[in-house]
Amino acid sequence: MEVNILVGGAAGQGMETIMNLLGKALVREGCSLIYNKDYMSRVRGGHNFSRLRIAADSPWSTVGSIDILVALNEETYTLHRENLVPSGRVIYDPQHITLPEDEDRGVPVEMQKLAEEAGGKVMANTVAVGALLVLMDLKTGTVEALLHDTFASKEGVAEKNVAALKAGYNTAAQSCSACFSLPPGQKDGKRLFIDGNQVLGMSALASGCRFLSAYPMTPSTGVMNYLAGKSKDYPVVVEQAEDEIAAINMALGASYTGARVLTCTSGGGFSLMTEGLSLAGMTETPLVVIVAMRPGPATGLPTRTEQGDLGYAIHAGHGEFPRAVLSATSHEDAFYRLNKAFELADRYQVPVVFLSDQNFADTHRSIEPFDFGRLSYNQAIAAEGQYEKPYKRYRITENGISPRIIPGRFSGETVLVDSDEHDEKGNIIEDAATRKSMTDKRMRKLTALAGEMDEPDLYGDPHPEILLVGWGSNYGVIREAVDVLSAGGRKAAMLHFSDIFPLPQQRLKDLLNEGRKSYCVENNATGQLASLIRQETGLSIDNLILKYDGRPFLPREIVEEVENEL
Repeated sequence: MEVNILVGGAAGQGMETIMNLLGKALVREGCSLIYNKDYMSRVRGGHNFSRLRIAADSPWSTVGSIDILVALNEETYTLHRENLVPSGRVIYDPQHITLPEDEDRGVPVEMQKLAEEAGGKVMANTVAVGALLVLMDLKTGTVEALLHDTFASKEGVAEKNVAALKAGYNTAAQSCSACFSLPPGQKDGKRLFIDGNQVLGMSALASGCRFLSAYPMTPSTGVMNYLAGKSKDYPVVVEQAEDEIAAINMALGASYTGARVLTCTSGGGFSLMTEGLSLAGMTETPLVVIVAMRPGPATGLPTRTEQGDLGYAIHAGHGEFPRAVLSATSHEDAFYRLNKAFELADRYQVPVVFLSDQNFADTHRSIEPFDFGRLSYNQAIAAEGQYEKPYKRYRITENGISPRIIPGRFSGETVLVDSDEHDEKGNIIEDAATRKSMTDKRMRKLTALAGEMDEPDLYGDPHPEILLVGWGSNYGVIREAVDVLSAGGRKAAMLHFSDIFPLPQQRLKDLLNEGRKSYCVENNATGQLASLIRQETGLSIDNLILKYDGRPFLPREIVEEVENEL
């Protein structure tokens, strides 16, 4: 049992307000849900829509079918009516939309007129929320409380919104009251309703991040916004730099002085950061970079999703230097995974690239509260007596990690850092022998880093005949595809990577060597993870299931590809 809602209209009509208000209310009522949005790169006009799926347990992805369609303009009905189930309903404003004569699923609600009567047409989205509540047999009390919380500082605004809410509720009740039954929910209603960028911002703050410098770039900006919103209450400094070059160099400067740091961007901004990434590699300065991917090249589709930057993240920057590449999979895992990125950056004194994408960044899910006790904070900064004297910033060690101290912390100790090749002390060199020994020292970290990488998650049949391999935000949709295939009698499983480079190989080799059908599912045009697997292991994935139109996969698309190939 589940209910699927789609709200569509032009940019500026308030779809996000509807979904956020409804989503928060549903979670407080104990419902489990996921909500994502498909939006154009414009402030006004165009066609935007959001999907919300309510299920017995927190769903992993949205689906194509629609039970309730909220059409804020006629285009929404035209584009999405084919996905409306026979028993579905269409909430629409009859003053602005005319449904076909044979369409008997309409729920007419004069949203703009009712909003104006309540105090202003800007509240038309609140009218729509009221209509949605009555269709799902919910009372207005929870949303009323949310409205009072939201507009507590604005006299009279909450009351007007409550009036608009009740007007939509009462009007829709004349056509379709309690038309849909919600799945049984959790009793306490204390779960989080949070999007991917908020998850990463919360993780960074809880992981001890004390400085973020970034230049706004969709879809990563939400991380910066989250931390900026917390900067008055917590000891974190957020600096909006003039560009991405300045952002990464500011972060490196803060890291050099002992702060745990972060910068975030998307592919185009990361291109500008790559010289700074190499600087981090040469100076062995800890750095975490969140790269929230979107389709390229150049500006590409700035508000859409893709997984096109995996190869770039692994190889970005000039010269050879160690780094780690991790990715956001589910909201539950990403919170702890970003903490791991900070720990690796500090422990190994390397840059760590944390890959996200628009699909993860902008998707809300209802999840259990995080366990902050699982987070670590170990900056691996040497204390007095924990390093050999005289101090050498780049002392050659067996594992390649040199003792790191903070400039000015210990009397008489000089921390000499240089972007040129250097000796153990930090002085610039030109001789071949020192160059080789310093390169060897840095690259030895890769061996230890490889041992830190978690094996990919195996979900489904432990001895599958069909193996779906993936990474990043495709976790949920591949997991649901495995469930569908298994329900159809297939022995299916998912092997999903969160830690990507250095590539963890043991579980992959065990499964690929057993002669089963394998499919790599990726949101890119070339199968970048499949290429990495072949490069690192010599093993090939049998089939590629690729999508690169800027939209995330739906479960049925993966299932259809597998069934057609079989």
